[in-house]
Amino acid sequence: MIEIFSDPIGNLLGNWAVELNVYSATLRIFLAFVLAAIVGCERSRKRHSAGLRTFILVALSSAAAMTTDIYLGLISKTGFPILSAAMVIGIAVISSNSLLYSSKNQIKGLTTAVAMWSVSFIGLAFGAGFYTAGLVIYFLIFFSLAILPSVEVFHKNHSNHFEIHLELKNKNDLPEFLSTIRKLGLYIDDIEINPAYQNSGLSVYSIALTITKENMRKYKSHKAIIEALGALEYIHYIAEIV
Repeated sequence: MIEIFSDPIGNLLGNWAVELNVYSATLRIFLAFVLAAIVGCERSRKRHSAGLRTFILVALSSAAAMTTDIYLGLISKTGFPILSAAMVIGIAVISSNSLLYSSKNQIKGLTTAVAMWSVSFIGLAFGAGFYTAGLVIYFLIFFSLAILPSVEVFHKNHSNHFEIHLELKNKNDLPEFLSTIRKLGLYIDDIEINPAYQNSGLSVYSIALTITKENMRKYKSHKAIIEALGALEYIHYIAEIV
């Protein structure tokens, strides 16, 4: 015998919330709207391109698609969620197309694109009547976006490996710069010239580095190292690629 899924929150609300009717459908869509709005506000507060309205629309569409799939399944006795599958694929395509590549070899908007795709599952969960799962997904997404960035920044800033965007006033200064960073205890993993600045008059590179000296590992963050290198007179601009 197949055991039917029992949602704790749905059971707490009553049979009307578990069954598919106009009231439960309205509640599911409304909950998806509210939680997606909170995630969207977090993205908007950090001035990301996909913000409040985008996240709300993604969750609303997903919840509506899942609710409609369930309704069609009940009246036609088919069980394949066509609209929900199309929604997930469509949002994945839109998210991937929203990525931007800067002239400093940085990918912009990756986290927001993935968050937008992830929020669609909040809508799908609520649309299916999985209230508990929808809340769990929401809390984990919000925790990942609002709390984990500071932890991630700390670990990245104290990692032995990092990449820098380097702009030299003259390409003839590159050998001296490479000699300087070797003396500091930095190993050059890779170095590439950036063609986006070809006619700017600057010599621009993307350089992957590894910290090799023990004292550098213990006491020097990436920020401190880059600030020290930025004081060199022949450097026009230097920053970590994140």
